[in-house]
This record gives sequence, structure tokens and C-alpha cells, in this order.
Amino acid sequence: MGPAWIPCLNLLSILDMLPPIMLYFLRAVFTLLCLVVNTTLWCSLLYVFALIKVLVPIQSVQNVCSKIVIAFAENWISCNNFALDHFYKINWKISGLENLRHDRSYLISSNHRSWTDIVVLQKVLNRRVPFLRFFIKQQLIYVPLLGIAWVALDFPRMKRYSAAYLAKHPEKRGEDLKTTRRMCDRLKGKPVSILNFLEGTRYTPEKAQKQNSSYKHLLKPKRGGLMFTLEAMGEQFHSLLDVTLYYPQPVTGVWGLLLGKMPEVVVEIKEVEIPRIAPGESYLESSAQRGRFQAWVEDMWTQKDQTLSEMDLFKRNQSISP
Repeated sequence: MGPAWIPCLNLLSILDMLPPIMLYFLRAVFTLLCLVVNTTLWCSLLYVFALIKVLVPIQSVQNVCSKIVIAFAENWISCNNFALDHFYKINWKISGLENLRHDRSYLISSNHRSWTDIVVLQKVLNRRVPFLRFFIKQQLIYVPLLGIAWVALDFPRMKRYSAAYLAKHPEKRGEDLKTTRRMCDRLKGKPVSILNFLEGTRYTPEKAQKQNSSYKHLLKPKRGGLMFTLEAMGEQFHSLLDVTLYYPQPVTGVWGLLLGKMPEVVVEIKEVEIPRIAPGESYLESSAQRGRFQAWVEDMWTQKDQTLSEMDLFKRNQSISP
């Protein structure tokens, strides 16, 4: 099944006759409408097999349904990528894809610059690695349209208790990790890719100043999320993919992307070995392991900050060259 908007492509020749500002706006609205239609189409198909997966308690049937819903999700991403490739002239500079394999499991860590980061990562990694998943909060399953899709696609869900809650209910300590591990059991024995934004939120100079971050282009890494992921399913991962995202133009959100304000995207991928621990040991409970893990993350983050500085310098040199 091809992209839902192929019959509409001839409309673009008509739009070319409009003033540029109006053209950009209408193109953005048109693309957004296509993306909504595309999402509705594939989610509708996905729901059918998600229902079968729930109603038929036979493992072989559920495995087949899981493969089908993942294929639908990858097709959805491919259709979104079709829109980016045909409606916009984005210069993609990507490195590090050569040795990636669809039959291996990866933990993926990236800096976080914009709401478009997920779109970029899906564009770059779709069908090159196993379908990209990330941890979602339990409450997000109620998001219209996508919430049910995330459940059907076995996105690992987490229910974190606050420090204040644990102080009142110490018996709940460790329950969030146990719950997450049970959900991750569904992914065991299958190639998976789990995404984690170490910064926890999008980078802005204001946030960096408020944090008193020692990095020039990054917020301080929040190691807890990465350790939590490794505690839940670390033995599955072949390696970590350290992704550096760089936008030479001022960072814009999804609407900026639709308006064509993202003419170039730089993505650098490095495959990194994950520090291993002995069976029965814990990143979260061992101070020695936490220290070792902290040093590993800080070294990776320092290198990423240096890479972003080099990319920034290269951009400035290009802008002043004759």
C-alpha cells in the first residue's frame, strides 16, 4: 500500500503559482493533513491485529500479530519519510549507518534539540535497526489514536513513584522497576531498539544556564533513565548507538519543519560498547557500579559536546568563506 497522498501530488504544481509566503503556509497545512490521514490509515489497520492479539491467547498467533503491527508501523514511518523527501528539500548529512543490523538489539542515546528529533531518528533508523521504541509513562496510553498503538507495539511502560510517595509508602520501593521488567518480558528474545534522551528535556541556553551545565551544547545527562533501562533489559542489547543530532539553522519545532525552516540536518552515529555487570549485580543498588556508569556517561557526553563544537565551528567557517 503506497502513501495516501500520491494522487494529490499534482496539486503542488498549482501551488507554485502562489506568493512564496502563502505557498509555504499552504504546503505546511497540506503536509500536516497528509500526515494525519496517513497516521489514521495505518493506525486503523494496526488496531485490527492489536484486537486479535488481545482476544486470542495463543502465543503463535500473538507473535504473528506483533510482526504485522510492527510492519504497519514501519510503513507509517516510510510514508512520513516520503512526505519529507518529496515535499521538502532537506540536505541530510548522515554518518555511521554502515554496520547497523535489523537483527540486533540496540540501546540508543541521543541529545535532544527539538520536537522534530523523533521524526529525524525515525527517518534515519527506520528498517536499519529494529523498530524504534521508547519508554512511555503509564498515563500516555490514553493519548488519542497513538496510545493504543503504543500498547499494541509493546512500547515498555513505566510507572515511577515520587520520592515523597515512597517516603510515605516505603513498601512500594522497587515496585516500579518490577512492573517495567514484567512489561519488558514481552520483548525478550526479539531484536529491539530502545531510545533514551539522556538530557530528559530539549536543550535551550536558558535551561543550560539554570542547570549551571558544564557543557557548551548540552544539558547535564540524567543517568537514571539509562540505568533504569539497563536494569530492566540490559542483557538484550548488543551495543549502544550514541547519536549526535545537529541542526545548522536555528532549531525549530515540528511546525518550523513543515514550513521548510529546516534545510539541513546532521546526524552522527557511533556504536559504543555498554559496560557489563555480573549477573545479580545492579547499577541502581551498587555505588561502585553507579560510579563506573557515571564515568562512562560523562566521557560519552564530553565527546558529544566536543563533536557539536566542531560542527558549529565548521558551520561558521562555511558562512564566512568567500
